[in-house]
Parts: sequence; structure tokens; C-alpha cells
Amino acid sequence: MSAGRRPLDGLRVLDFGQYIAAPGAGQNLADLGADVIKVEPLAGDQARRIGPFGAAMVRANNRGKRSVAIDLRAAEGQAVIRELVGTADVLLHNFRHGVSERLGLDADTLRGRHPRLVYGFVTGFGTRGPSAYRVGLDIAAQAEFAVMDLTGAADGDPQRVGFAVADVLAAQALTSGVLAALLQRASAGRGDVVETSLMEAVVHAQASTWAEYEVSGSVPRRRGNGQALAAPAADLVRTRDGGALVLSAYTREKFAALCEVIGRPELVDDPRFGANAERVAHRGELLGVLGETLGRLDRGEALERLRSAGIVCGAVRRFDEVVDDADVLASGIVARCGDGGAPTTAFSLAGGRPTRTPPAPRVGEHTLDVLTELGRGEREIRALLDASVIASAAPGAALPTLPPKAADCPRRGGAGRGRAGCGGAGR
Repeated sequence: MSAGRRPLDGLRVLDFGQYIAAPGAGQNLADLGADVIKVEPLAGDQARRIGPFGAAMVRANNRGKRSVAIDLRAAEGQAVIRELVGTADVLLHNFRHGVSERLGLDADTLRGRHPRLVYGFVTGFGTRGPSAYRVGLDIAAQAEFAVMDLTGAADGDPQRVGFAVADVLAAQALTSGVLAALLQRASAGRGDVVETSLMEAVVHAQASTWAEYEVSGSVPRRRGNGQALAAPAADLVRTRDGGALVLSAYTREKFAALCEVIGRPELVDDPRFGANAERVAHRGELLGVLGETLGRLDRGEALERLRSAGIVCGAVRRFDEVVDDADVLASGIVARCGDGGAPTTAFSLAGGRPTRTPPAPRVGEHTLDVLTELGRGEREIRALLDASVIASAAPGAALPTLPPKAADCPRRGGAGRGRAGCGGAGR
């Protein structure tokens, strides 16, 4: 991905999302070069109002976007949005099912006017089943679709995954769908509707577990560390210095190599451990041996010996260790963002990806700019501000000074985009 040209340069995305799922998809598109306009209520994305927890969501999922603050319930606000949709290639939202229809922002209405528009949205539980109108949050999806039931110690309570995994997976699914629809539009000339949900995202991610259930005939159970049908596999071992590592060596060859590393080559012929099925049945005894032998070593020494023998293993590390990890930094995934850093695309193109990324905008930081690009004049913009239809976080909410008669020009706009019909999905 070159610094001069990115894959989605020239495309405009309207992002009505809040929290993570839809904004995360918008973030992915922004990292690929799209002009992403975050359309927020006058008070901003709800995540902005829940302290540091929400501030982190905003910071992570809205880098490089432009923010427009507008009252979607006001007739004047809806008129602005209709005009803005005409300049867009993609629209994203995670409204509760039925809300988009009440706002006049549903797919049938907008794509009827703008057939090239790619309309993407994410819900909690889909729109076709009995839970269509339920509020969906990450934790509900983790709970109801077995993620929590499969996470945690076998004799402990179900546990959530340590980050908003359902939201993140849904953001990736929505991104993939939007990119597929854009590719299809290039040949077919029409946009499409892309729909996903937290439910579908976590079910899709558990395809192997689904297959395991069908193959084994047994309900997968929470086991803590360790795979149900293989051993040692994803098992945790403590080391002398208080650290921990995980390892997998469940093929006969790898298990033999592990036995050499720990100085117990005779275990290969031990009837408790000779075959995978026996090792699974005697996992507790096997982990006792591994803990006794590897526990005499510091974590670094144990990892070095295991890796030298070609055994899959990894250190269990804290997040501050990840931030400073040499491989993470060498990959280029962390870009400069304001006074800190932020992970960008999880892939590179031609060995490159963004090295700098603008921080998340303030609520309404770009309202005046975007309305000016639409051709709205100074008096009109001031009237909308005074009527609390729009809000601006621009310094002093100063209005741009337009050349004479420019406010009346329907084709005045940034990057060749003007009023509806002059660009984007309205073409």
C-alpha cells in the first residue's frame, strides 16, 4: 500500500455507527483510503459518554474520519442527510432493527434513489428470526452463542473473552461484505445490501467447533487450557520465574521431541502417553510431568529449548509486553496517531501500510467543512447551527468564507463532490 495511492481513494463512506461493530468497519475502510464521514447525534457517539472505556472505543475505531454532528430527527437534518447520501458510495450503520425505517434511512428508500449505493449494516441477532428487535451487545452474543460457555476453567464459571470479540468479528465481516459489494458494483454497475450480525460473526468464527460437535457427537465443553481431542495441545505450563508458556506437541513426532527436551525420552513408550487418545485420557498426569520438568527452568530458557526442537510454544505475556514486542513493531502494524500509536490494517500491500494516521475527530469537527462542500451557504449553515439542527466543534464554530455566489453553486464541493447527483452513489 503506497503512501501516494490507497485502494479506496476517491470513495466516500457515511458511517452512522456507534460503539465498535459498524465504526470498526468504517475504520477499516478509512485505513484503505476512503473518505469516511462519521455522522453523529449532536451529543456524539454514545461511546463518547461512558468514560475511559468508551473513549478507547472512539479512539480505536474512528481514526482519520471526519465528524458531522446532526439531529436526524429534525426535518432540516434529514434533508442534509439525503443530500449527503447522494455523494456517498457506502453507508454503514448498526441501528437497532426498525430504526433506519423510522429515520428514512432504510436500504429500500436510499437505494431506490441511489442504486449504486452499497448499504451495509450490523445488528445483534439478525433481522429474520424471533430476536430481530432485541438490543444486541457484544456480551449478549458471547453468552448466547457458546463463546462464554467454552471459555474458562472446566470447574469454574463461564467467562467472556478478554476483548469485545463479537463486535470485532462483526466489524471484519461487514468490511468483507462491503468490499465484495464494491467489487461487484465495478462490473454490475449497481450497489447491494450487506447485512451481518454479532450472532452470525461469532457462529462463523466457531466453524471448527461446529464441525467438532458433528464429528465427535459430544457437546463441546469448557476446558480452560487444552484442546478437547488432542494432548498436549494449547496446554499451559508454569516456569521457575513465575512466568507461563503454552505448548502443543500432539503428533507422535512432536511428542517424542518434547520428551527429549524435558529429558524423559521413555515417556514415548509409556502406555499412558504413547498415543494421542491415551494422552488425552491422562492429561492431568502428563501436565504434572511437564510442570515438574519445565518448571525447573525460567520461561526464556524453556521457550528456547522448545523452539530449538521445533515444538509450537508461546510465552503468556501481559499487554504492556505486547506493545513493546519487536515483531509487532517490525511488522509496521502500529502507526503514529497523535501523541501515541494505533494498530492499523492487519495486512500489508506491497509490503506497506499507513505509517501515520490522524486521531479520531471531535464531535462535529468537520460539520462546517462538509456542509460547505455540499454547497450550503454561510447564512444557511448559521441558521442550522442556531436551530440546533447541526453542531460544530470547529474552533469558535467559525463559518467558512465563501467566494461570491459560491453558496448557490450545486457543484461546489471537495474532491469533485457536490450536491446529490454530482458524485458517489448518486451518479
